[in-house]
Amino acid sequence: MGKQTLSVDIGGSGIKVMVLDESGTPLTDRDRRDTPDIPSPSVVISMVKELAATKEFDRVSVGFPGVVRNGITETAVNLTPEWINFDLATVLADALGKPTRAINDADMQGLGAIAGIGVELVATLGTGFGSALFVNGQLVPNLEMGHHPFRKGETYEQQLGRAALDRAGRRRWNNRLQKAIANLQHLFNFDTLYLGGGNTKSITIELPSSVKVVPNVAGLLGGIALWRE
Repeated sequence: MGKQTLSVDIGGSGIKVMVLDESGTPLTDRDRRDTPDIPSPSVVISMVKELAATKEFDRVSVGFPGVVRNGITETAVNLTPEWINFDLATVLADALGKPTRAINDADMQGLGAIAGIGVELVATLGTGFGSALFVNGQLVPNLEMGHHPFRKGETYEQQLGRAALDRAGRRRWNNRLQKAIANLQHLFNFDTLYLGGGNTKSITIELPSSVKVVPNVAGLLGGIALWRE
């Protein structure tokens, strides 16, 4: 069967796990828990251990909502300050007893969604606003577009995150999304934009042919790519 990968997606609202076979095909259903109210590293790692306890796997891939460099989480806007400069890959490897690789969650979702052709942009619409950029299948690392200015003195995340959707309502949020898509097309001249995350279910506008909505499970399916040499 080859090596089995536990794919973990740490999000601002949910923590998800799934086991993938060597080709990236799911061997288990997606298992999900709500993110704890105070999502400190120790609490989140304990939750991942609980989710992993009933599963068999040889290695671990984890997606995290912030900049991740060499397995270390450098930012964590939607979690707690203890995550800044936290060695997630090493600590999770010790906790689970398996080799672990960590990456930004939007990067991992992109790895599960892209075709590997041309300029492909990923935007995740969830608690925050995640982003990833790929050129002919190669990841451009550490693109944190969510915290860049967008409109009315606010960032993409402030205008399009979950709090903004709740506050502004679906119609205004969709108008903002339409403006964001136009902005991103002018900025990146992308061939394809993939929209993921839980708030994609609130999209009511007609999307251009170059924009595709991808299922949430892509954030887990991309975990297999972390182990492709």
